[in-house]
Amino acid sequence: MLDDRDRKILDLLQDNASLAVSDLADRVSLSISACSRRIQRLEEDGYIARRVVLLDRPLMGLPTTMFVIVRTARHSAEWLEQFRKAISDIPEIVEVHRMTGTIDYILKIVLPRVEAYDSIYKTLVEKVEFFDISASVSMETLKATTALPTNYVR
Repeated sequence: MLDDRDRKILDLLQDNASLAVSDLADRVSLSISACSRRIQRLEEDGYIARRVVLLDRPLMGLPTTMFVIVRTARHSAEWLEQFRKAISDIPEIVEVHRMTGTIDYILKIVLPRVEAYDSIYKTLVEKVEFFDISASVSMETLKATTALPTNYVR
C-alpha cells in the first residue's frame, strides 16, 4: 500500500532519478533515513523497476522518428520467435507493440534521417516473412514522456 509520500517520491524520481536523497527527503518532509528506507522499499517491491539516463536524441544524431505498421499472415509461436529475434537485433527499434484490430504490430524506430529506414526494412524482410509493412514519418512530437501517473497505484 502506497501513501501520498511514496507517490510524491515516485513522481520526483521519474522527473530526475539522480536527485539526492537529502533533496527528496526535504521535498516530501521526511528525514533522510526514512526517505532512503522508502526508496529501498519501493525498489524491493518493484515499483521502481530501474533507473536510467535519457539521452537527447538530436544530440545523439537520431532526430527522426518513424512508426512502422506490420501485418502478418502467420501467428505461430515460431513466427513470433523469429520476429522477436529480428527486432531485438536492431537497436534503432526502440518500441514494439502487439495490437488489436487490423494492425498486428507497430514499431517505433529512431533514425538519423528517413533514408536510414531502408536498411532496417531490408534487414527485417530478410529475416521475417510479412504480409504487409507500411511506414510513416513523425512530423512533430506533441507529447513524449516516460513518466507514469502515480495516482492509480494502491
